[in-house]
Amino acid sequence: MTAQPRHWWEHRVPPPVIDGACALLMWWLAHALPTAQLWPRGGPVWALALALLLAVLGGGVALAGLVAFRRARTTFNPMAPQRASALVTGGIYRVTRNPMYLGMLLVLAGWGVWLGNAASWLALPLSVALLTALQIRPEERILRARFGAAFDAYAAHVRRWI
Repeated sequence: MTAQPRHWWEHRVPPPVIDGACALLMWWLAHALPTAQLWPRGGPVWALALALLLAVLGGGVALAGLVAFRRARTTFNPMAPQRASALVTGGIYRVTRNPMYLGMLLVLAGWGVWLGNAASWLALPLSVALLTALQIRPEERILRARFGAAFDAYAAHVRRWI
């Protein structure tokens, strides 16, 4: 199997840059729309605890994905999925096909809780849409071409995000 031609926008912007831009957008929205403020920035103790919990959980999920890739001795470079030498399906990859992206999303959610502004949460679906279009779907196409039926079977049983 060979992969379909690459589109010009695929794998051009590193995923952490996408989420960094979304984090900045969240901050901007929180400042631009003060009427959407739900609680003070940093918030009550429960909001701070939830923000930290989401950030730590996100970091752990992403780290579990990295560790699984290291154990499989395959690339974790999101800009070069064609270098994948193994299809990783164990560990955290039994729950989600994209733990590193899911982890980053959880960190963004924690940031949104800390900001305490409902408008800032608009950047979360934007992050999902951008990562799915610019990174995940092209990665899936490459993995399908590289690993064929094994990837199809895996994708049929494990969801893209959660």
